[in-house]
Amino acid sequence: MRWLFALPALLLSTVAHAQVAAPAAVPGALDRAFGAIGGAQGSGLSLSLQLLLLMGLLTILPGLLLMMTSFTRILVVLSILRQALGLQQSPPNQVLIGLALFLSLFVMAPTLERVNQTAIAPYSAGTINAEQAIANGGKEFHAFMLRQTRKSDLSMFADMAKAPKFAKGEDVPFSILLPAFVTSELKTAFQIGFMLFLPFLVIDLVVSSVLMSLGMMMMSPTIVSLPFKLLLFVLVDGWALLMGSLAASFG
Repeated sequence: MRWLFALPALLLSTVAHAQVAAPAAVPGALDRAFGAIGGAQGSGLSLSLQLLLLMGLLTILPGLLLMMTSFTRILVVLSILRQALGLQQSPPNQVLIGLALFLSLFVMAPTLERVNQTAIAPYSAGTINAEQAIANGGKEFHAFMLRQTRKSDLSMFADMAKAPKFAKGEDVPFSILLPAFVTSELKTAFQIGFMLFLPFLVIDLVVSSVLMSLGMMMMSPTIVSLPFKLLLFVLVDGWALLMGSLAASFG
């Protein structure tokens, strides 16, 4: 997990380099991207404004990274499971988010290790610059997302963007791959959630039918069925089965 400690160092060293270097040393791509904001074409932005934009981008970086990993699928499935059990606040949201985060780290460990080998470690050694490190790291996330994206979703967003037919998966830009990946993850999460709901729905139907036959219509079936659903989930070792199935679904 060295990448966890190396990533802040990569960001801090990039900012420090920008503070020491002259404004002309900032990569030309940044100047071209924001040239319209800075005034006349080619004039670029001042160093303070570039750092301000960098800090603004860092605020959306966590959300962007979460949408590029397995976090979305895992969190949605865990939320559906809580609803299927009939529990409103147990486990609480903080526990579900923490569980989804650490399971995502487990699933993404091979990808993050390759990012460390191809981007963070060479950048720390000074063999590549920051732009090359970001490009190398982006390739690893691109490959992971491409493996988990359905071809139908990818074709749909490519058609909406009027993009030409791609010769290979590596040619798909992030602007098309990211929404297609999120759509595929949500679809997969809902499919898994549907399979989770079925056994608990059967218990609710049986309990409701028994209460109706006994004339106990004033008693809530949800309250009566909750202990049986918890018992079933514990007997089948539900948490271990669910965590293992979620991790295996990314294989």
